[in-house]
Amino acid sequence: MRFGPKPLGQGTRFDLWAPDATSVSLVAGSVEIPMAAGSGGWFEANTALGAATAYGFRLASGLLVPDPASRRQATDVHGSSLVPAPIAVDTAWRGRPWAETVLYELHLGTFTEEGTLRAAARELPALAELGITAVELMPLAAYSGSRGWGYDGVLPYAVQNSYGTLEDLAAFVAEAHRLELMVFLDVVYNHFGPDGNYLGAYAKGFFRDDITTPWGPAIDFREPAVRRFVIENALYWLDTFGIDGLRLDAVHAIHDGSERHILSELAEAVRDHFGDDRHIHLVLENDDNNASFLGGAYDAQWNDDYHHVAHVIATGEDDGYYSDYTDDPIGLLLKSLASGFVYQGEPSAHRDGERRGQKSGHLAPQAFVNFIQNHDQIGNRALGERLTRLAAPEAVQALQALLLTSPQVPMLFMGEEWGAETPFLFFCDFEGELADAVREGRRGEFAKFKAFADPAMRERIPDPLDPRSMSASRLDRADLNKPEHTAWRAMIAELLRIRRDEIVPGLAGMAPDARTRRFGGRGFSIAWHLADGRTLELQANLGSTPLDGMPKPEGRTVWSTPGTDPATRGRPPWSVVVAIDAARETSG
Repeated sequence: MRFGPKPLGQGTRFDLWAPDATSVSLVAGSVEIPMAAGSGGWFEANTALGAATAYGFRLASGLLVPDPASRRQATDVHGSSLVPAPIAVDTAWRGRPWAETVLYELHLGTFTEEGTLRAAARELPALAELGITAVELMPLAAYSGSRGWGYDGVLPYAVQNSYGTLEDLAAFVAEAHRLELMVFLDVVYNHFGPDGNYLGAYAKGFFRDDITTPWGPAIDFREPAVRRFVIENALYWLDTFGIDGLRLDAVHAIHDGSERHILSELAEAVRDHFGDDRHIHLVLENDDNNASFLGGAYDAQWNDDYHHVAHVIATGEDDGYYSDYTDDPIGLLLKSLASGFVYQGEPSAHRDGERRGQKSGHLAPQAFVNFIQNHDQIGNRALGERLTRLAAPEAVQALQALLLTSPQVPMLFMGEEWGAETPFLFFCDFEGELADAVREGRRGEFAKFKAFADPAMRERIPDPLDPRSMSASRLDRADLNKPEHTAWRAMIAELLRIRRDEIVPGLAGMAPDARTRRFGGRGFSIAWHLADGRTLELQANLGSTPLDGMPKPEGRTVWSTPGTDPATRGRPPWSVVVAIDAARETSG
């Protein structure tokens, strides 16, 4: 790797890409070492400095900046970087196949009372016992302040200090692997945060001056050094800590004018590096519903369409982007279950008629990560309400049953497994004018929603800069002592057991074909041929009134909503039946 400090015998080598700098010195305490100018805008220095040494780079202007590939900061993102010590990784772990994946997304700062990697590691046995197979961490990259979601990171190689040390991350991953849990990491390659990013002072080529994203200047991937910075970052997390997969945030905001897209080059570099030695998984978030990256280079994409239509079914909301999913939501849900995206090139009314998406029906179901809650869809609400605050418990549980027993890869958001009701608010830790801009921008963002059209109502929106917004978002584990939450968790555990034992054995290699039928306004059945010759059938009544006329499932019922008798033609409100065609189990 070129970026970041590297062990060099008894010392350390430092490299900095600074094409706009006339000179650069390495500063470590009272020692200042002039760096040699190499080709392509690189500055380099071989030193006797060892682990834990604090250092920075001084520009000709006198400005002292941290290493953009810092592995660890001494204080915050404005201070000195630290030379890391070697990290030991268990090389025996080979990961798990993608078909076995059940994701659990969590934010380290609010997952536990302490908000650290060490505290989170103590909760991993409970997740493994539940049936989770992969923990997905929201971004760890160092950001300004001590509170935030992580998407405003400015030092993409450094672990945010408030979460712990590099050793804490290695220990978290090791504990997960001991429990046969994979670890995924959310990474952001579409922008840098607004505070603590010094790249513009010496490497203006990192950014485009003709394109901006919703969060700041677009990263310029036409520049080879910038491409290298991002690819090395992906390899760093996977290699140094043994992380099993990456989720690339909002890749629709990546603007690449190169002949070969950075996403393709990154995936190829990862696949070439690890080969068949480990199961490494790459997942995209792509609001453009671009199917061309799937089915090969990338394992899957977050399917926001599935979330949106499920949310409309549960709540009836029609504000904002939900307006695109109000016309026959049951039909749209079936389309998503059968062929991936809802929008596969159709015009979006919410986007003023712009066509969105590509055909996805040729992709296997496991090319899509489905969910009914995640950090975005909860936290980007004005009041951060979970679905449990917006819909009846039986509606949420019915949608969870569909989520966990359909062949797509399911994801739960922390606390969802017991029906948590604590909010997940947007919060950050900026100061001065930037803090004011974020606060006012947050309120202005919701002015177009009916519920917040009145300025007085917008004053009710929690202040993202108030520390109480983060503390209010912490999971309340005392809920697990309440019978209703204990029963909810037991239901999720049983659904995950059924997924593991009955469904997963037939997922890898299954064809993307599904048969659907409608019954009344809110009833349906959908069946898939599994790769081992069996048939998986889901029946549901996603309405608040009973439904008659549903046929008995063809296969063996392995789960049904309590109070549902699959042998009859009636289905109670918000009910699901899961059946496996036992007659096909021994077919070749």
